[in-house]
Amino acid sequence: MALVGCDASTLAPRKTSVTPAVRPTGLVPPPPAPVQPARPTGPSAASKELMDYYARVQNDLLVRGLLRTDGGGPDTAFTDTMLIRNFEQIALAEEYERGAGLTPSSGTPSAVKKWTKPIRMVTEFGAGVPKDQIAEDQARVAAYAARLARITGHPIQMSAQDPNFHVLFMSEDDTSKIAPRIQQLVPDVTPSALRVFDDLPRSIHCLVVAFSDTINGYDYGQAIAIIRSEHPDLLRRSCIHEEIAQGLGLGNDDPRARPSIFNDDDEFALLTTHDEMLLKILYDPRLRPGMTRDQARPVVIERAATLVN
Repeated sequence: MALVGCDASTLAPRKTSVTPAVRPTGLVPPPPAPVQPARPTGPSAASKELMDYYARVQNDLLVRGLLRTDGGGPDTAFTDTMLIRNFEQIALAEEYERGAGLTPSSGTPSAVKKWTKPIRMVTEFGAGVPKDQIAEDQARVAAYAARLARITGHPIQMSAQDPNFHVLFMSEDDTSKIAPRIQQLVPDVTPSALRVFDDLPRSIHCLVVAFSDTINGYDYGQAIAIIRSEHPDLLRRSCIHEEIAQGLGLGNDDPRARPSIFNDDDEFALLTTHDEMLLKILYDPRLRPGMTRDQARPVVIERAATLVN
């Protein structure tokens, strides 16, 4: 299982990780069909309470000068050595143990994780998502997918035909539908993965689950991102940027990474120039899924020097 959970303290800093799922042999999932439940007349009291809570969180972060959207500037200069270090920590380390839900990793080195097949992305919305948000979020995901395709050089497009990267916007009122929908999309999903969605605390802002196409593999073949619809505008955009990028293979966080969305300080809300470089390194065709840190290092060093200098 690959989990990216945005854990939070009082100010809800994100904390994320992605590890490919171990998939049993002999199971061929049937083609999934999105569930279209009837829309409720309005959000529940619990959903409204979350809206108020997340609005306070966003306001507090903005007052403190966080959730920047400038992508970094003169105050966040970094060298190729720093970029190499950050890549190795964010792309080649684990935050959570494989197949163990949100159990913290023991620190064992991991390997390159990425997609080799084309990504076909689709958005879905729970019945509790306000109608006026749907078109806006659909457009944002589509624009971001196109941007990621340009950055990585990897084929990424919006497509409802046999999609393999699902971005689900769900409200508190849709909570009971999340685990069944994931099981519908990935019938052989492990029980430990599904349990994460049974009672998501409000400290979990958004997460992504990524699965490998091979047993104990590192080549992604399916990903599901869950984003709370109760987030105000900027926090929701931030979740889109972080979870989809993590679903591409940048699975860990590191507090020293700056300017970056891949740490716990919430300084930046949206993908930065530094993060774009991480993706360009990861999707260099010479880096293959499963390569160790030592195997990947010559390519990482070369690419970082080219990108920064």
